Amino acid sequence: MRLLLDENLSDRIVAQIIDLYPESVHVKTLALIQSDDVLIWECAKANKFVIVSKDSDFHQRSLLYGHPPKFIYLRVGNCPTSKIVKVLRDNFATISQFGDAQQESILVLSW
Repeated sequence: MRLLLDENLSDRIVAQIIDLYPESVHVKTLALIQSDDVLIWECAKANKFVIVSKDSDFHQRSLLYGHPPKFIYLRVGNCPTSKIVKVLRDNFATISQFGDAQQESILVLSW
């Protein structure tokens, strides 16, 4: 599964999850920092990424348009990068099942 991490998440996360989520990237890598959500959405859709964000705007967009792309909504508040890495690593099985599910467009993760 290819994750696309939004700019509200640290780009350092990718190096800590790449073993579980190969080909995952941060929007910074794709020169999408400070881009409109529509551009990020379309990039994810075209490149088969699952968007990962704490941004409720993507949640609303997913409710409105469905998938693709799929969206993982991290409801973790303001927390250290290590906690986000832990959530993504600890929920690998759930995230993998979500990626394979045909009907689901949003996965909400919290701690």
